[in-house]
Amino acid sequence: MVERNVLGNELEPCGTEPITGWFRDGSCRTDATDRGSHTICAVVTAEFLDHQRGIGNDLTTSMPQFQFPGLEPGDRWCVTAANWLRAHREGLAAPVVLASTHQRALEIIPLSVLREHAVDVPQDPGSLT
Repeated sequence: MVERNVLGNELEPCGTEPITGWFRDGSCRTDATDRGSHTICAVVTAEFLDHQRGIGNDLTTSMPQFQFPGLEPGDRWCVTAANWLRAHREGLAAPVVLASTHQRALEIIPLSVLREHAVDVPQDPGSLT
């Protein structure tokens, strides 16, 4: 079965440095065991990371037991749709790679909202600090 992105096309990889995804395969694929719906491929910014830490979702601290290295601004990461939406509502949403965002994200976030934050990954991710 082919996984689809929010545009209806085949889901593209999100990130491998660090390796992301519910299945840690670089993709924002999901299944019924993914209660958080890690379906949004975000290019994390310093503001987004601070916001996530503020709501109890620390994405910067390494947790090797979960194969999680800790993120830095510019990393691409499959984030939960609910937490991304919360950041959006508070004006701190991270940019989104639509081709790598799973269609199940549309169960929580309208495509029009995701499009507002759509980006191509910049050549210099350091500009996201």
